[in-house]
Amino acid sequence: MFRPDAILFDFDGVLVESEYEGNRHVAEWLTAAGHPTTPLDAMTHFMGLSGQGFLDAIARHIGGPVPEEFAAARTIENERVLREGVGEVAGAVAFVRSLPADLPRAIVSSSTTAWIDAHLRHIGLREAFGPHLYSGKEHVARGKPEPDLYWYGAKALGVPIERCAIIEDSPVGVTGAAKTGAFVVGLCAGRHCAVDHGERLTALGADAVAGDFGEVARVLGLG
Repeated sequence: MFRPDAILFDFDGVLVESEYEGNRHVAEWLTAAGHPTTPLDAMTHFMGLSGQGFLDAIARHIGGPVPEEFAAARTIENERVLREGVGEVAGAVAFVRSLPADLPRAIVSSSTTAWIDAHLRHIGLREAFGPHLYSGKEHVARGKPEPDLYWYGAKALGVPIERCAIIEDSPVGVTGAAKTGAFVVGLCAGRHCAVDHGERLTALGADAVAGDFGEVARVLGLG
């Protein structure tokens, strides 16, 4: 058990089910474009990636350049999801609301702060994080899987990284978090997590693996 002085949350796939929904859409689009891809394929190869790293992974998967139409299709889908919202990862809202009021917490995500802000509002958690929404696209030069964003978040909270817990769901995220010196919880509560997901995260350096937020609470001495 590790009782943290602050918690750094990844976002997509940790608090909201956008990881599953996004990879499902990518799989369906690539399949329709002539590159058969299952949601499991997408989650195995693209989970946690963004920007050029995401596009490079798709190119490797399909064995050639990403179709030009893909960017427009993703923009349309992202705009739809921003308007309509996406559901919480089971237990996420209750867990955040159960945290002690004086326990510092921040979001450290590869997504933009506008994306994070909108979806926190959809699930009713915007006020729980105050100003502490940090993006690998906006706040650091090197995003995940580098450790910089976690260090940035810990510094913003005024808590040594060694006294922070990081909750991550993706291999990319755990890889970066494991480089920081924080206590890393690999979360397997989202719909995108396969049966062997916890084993993958442990192999990449997670200090503990949790199948749901109840287990996260117990691991962090908050239950």
